[in-house]
Amino acid sequence: MMISRRTFTLSALAAVGGVTTLTSCSSGAEGRYDVASRDLWRHSAVIPKEKAALLHELVRYATLAPSSHNTQCWKFHIGDNAISILPDFSRRCPAVDPDDHHLFVSLGCAAENLAQAALAHGLMAHSSVDAAAGNALRLSLEPTRALASPLFQAIPVRQSTRADYDGKPLTTYELDLLQRAGSGNGVRLILLTQRTAMENVLEYVVQGNTAQMQDRAFIAELKKWMRFNADDAMQMGDGLYSALSGNPSLPSSLGSVLFDLFFTPKSENDKYAKQVRSSAGIAVFVADGSSPADWLEVGRCYERFALQSAALDIRNAFLNQLVEVSALRPQFANFLGIAPRRPDLVVRFGHGPRMASSMRRPVQSVLV
Repeated sequence: MMISRRTFTLSALAAVGGVTTLTSCSSGAEGRYDVASRDLWRHSAVIPKEKAALLHELVRYATLAPSSHNTQCWKFHIGDNAISILPDFSRRCPAVDPDDHHLFVSLGCAAENLAQAALAHGLMAHSSVDAAAGNALRLSLEPTRALASPLFQAIPVRQSTRADYDGKPLTTYELDLLQRAGSGNGVRLILLTQRTAMENVLEYVVQGNTAQMQDRAFIAELKKWMRFNADDAMQMGDGLYSALSGNPSLPSSLGSVLFDLFFTPKSENDKYAKQVRSSAGIAVFVADGSSPADWLEVGRCYERFALQSAALDIRNAFLNQLVEVSALRPQFANFLGIAPRRPDLVVRFGHGPRMASSMRRPVQSVLV
């Protein structure tokens, strides 16, 4: 699942009598994590005056974008007046994303962050896709009047919030802003806010989740990217830190065992049912085409949607099981009335609590 923060049940920990002890033992590491997270998720303290330093800072903003399983499946090449974003296929997820759809969506998200940050620092980004170079996305930069948009301001507070929301509907004004932010060149955004429609989507989510959890390759891949404690999350700088979904930090060995024991279709399906029913609506992103260039544009549209959500203090999280299970995609497309086009992303949204943010690798490690 793209950018998924799946969880095993907290009650499992209570069953083995470890919640209080483990939580208190990990508090020091969690404190260090909070400090590291705050230092990472911030705006520039000072606008760099040197061109090279400014371009490095734009890459830092780009790396704050979401990615599949927080794999950070991107590389950046800085030129004289351009930055190229290249796929890092060593970080692909073949079980959940066999055609690299989510990988290119992730690159699109990074490109949108970079473009918003560039504009805030007086540079206009013009994008082009180089199919001969593995569908790298090149952002040419030229001077313009600086404009720090609300979307740019929201970059450090954007997150995929895997928690229950408050169940209250959004205003027409809020929905209109989300609709405009999430629509783009060849990408349509469908907003579902009626409870009947949302329940229908939930049925597809349950089917997709059940199918994925019966797939050993999917489970093994997800577990590979899990980080069960703050120290591992900070050391690796990537992956899915389980505490960000409300679970306590655990020693890696214990977290791995409990994951195998208690990560079940029923517990996950119950969780998703509660989360969908607490949401204000569901957003579906649909591209006209089905190529890496189209998926890059889907990522840019989703990131604008996510940044606009954050600017309005609205949370969002992915429900991508029903588009990741290939047998379900045509059925879901028929339900939406968009066949033969492919539904690209499914996202729930609503007002809810803010969680801590995930780690990122240092900028130097993603430059080529």
